[in-house]
Amino acid sequence: MDFRVDRLRRSRLLPNPENGVRTLMERAPKAEAWLDRVTARLRPTLNSMYAIRRRIATGAIAVFCIWFFVHVMFGANGMVVYRQKKNEYQNLQKEIGGLQQDNERFTHQIDGLQNDPKAIEKEAREQLHYVRPGEVIYVSPPPLPPRSSTDSKSARK
Repeated sequence: MDFRVDRLRRSRLLPNPENGVRTLMERAPKAEAWLDRVTARLRPTLNSMYAIRRRIATGAIAVFCIWFFVHVMFGANGMVVYRQKKNEYQNLQKEIGGLQQDNERFTHQIDGLQNDPKAIEKEAREQLHYVRPGEVIYVSPPPLPPRSSTDSKSARK
């Protein structure tokens, strides 16, 4: 097997730089003419935009401020939601305070029932209706239910 490489022919993959410069010089007047036409067409628009640039900037800032205000007030974490959460927090704090007072009261009551004989006696008398020997309990009858107006009319007849 023969792996010898013959002499490579010169390939012209890249154009000659002289041709590129020549082409550029030939097309330059056309490009300048096109740029002049576009500039002439856009010049009034650009001049008017330049003249009202402050108004455009002021309008853009006003729109941004309005959007920012709406976002701060009504967004996911806006003032409306903040106030709702604040009210909920205050209500929960009140509920926690009430539950802590109840807990404290029950703790004192349990302590009294475990250590104070008078508290034990009081609960036995009130809840279990216990009495000491020789004591008599007087129980009043339950109150009568109020009579309705229809019952009084039928009783009169």
